[in-house]
Amino acid sequence: MHFDIISCQPGLLESPFEHSIMKRAIKKELVSIDVHDLRAYGKGKHRQLDDYQYGGGSGMVMMVEPLSGCIEDLKSNRTYDEIIYLTPDGRPLNQSLVNQLSLKKNLLLIAGHYKGIDERIREQYITMDISIGDYVLSGGELPAAVLVDGITRILPGVLNDATSALSDSFQDNLLSPPVYTRPAEFKGWKVPEILLSGNDRAIAKWRQEQALSRTQERRPDLLDHMDS
Repeated sequence: MHFDIISCQPGLLESPFEHSIMKRAIKKELVSIDVHDLRAYGKGKHRQLDDYQYGGGSGMVMMVEPLSGCIEDLKSNRTYDEIIYLTPDGRPLNQSLVNQLSLKKNLLLIAGHYKGIDERIREQYITMDISIGDYVLSGGELPAAVLVDGITRILPGVLNDATSALSDSFQDNLLSPPVYTRPAEFKGWKVPEILLSGNDRAIAKWRQEQALSRTQERRPDLLDHMDS
């Protein structure tokens, strides 16, 4: 799978892809990522990327020409399944959407800055707007990294245990059950006996019950989508 990311602060994306699961996925050639510095398409000797809003108002807007030039160059070399803009007013990112995008081959991500991007870019190029939460960050680089990480970790061959991602929170609209490891007792705090029983069927039933209970307590809204 291939990701292209357009950013005016590409340095923010160096570390997230150089460690742990992402690093291994890239090394195994299961995923490739190219980050493109939008400044190369900026206007004038100062490589300008933003300008004042038409109609007045506070905050600068990312200009249409640099983004259009970069997108057109990338599209001339690759066909994209989706061109995604990371923005607070986008579709909320959830596991279902991550699963859906993991089936794609090529994704182009645009990390916004300032007050946002010129609306004409959204109208002419963007096929999907995605938000990672109801809050505002300094730019779209961290959301882009979140999206790439979420997609990459469920690609076949990325995780050493292929079943691990399938038991993550949200895969079945439930939060994950509690997990424990050695020692079986610490400071008088004991691991539930059922997990030490060796009875796989009973353990699976306990985990399902715990997942449902935890979801009801912490995220009852997820249960509304159990049948969707």
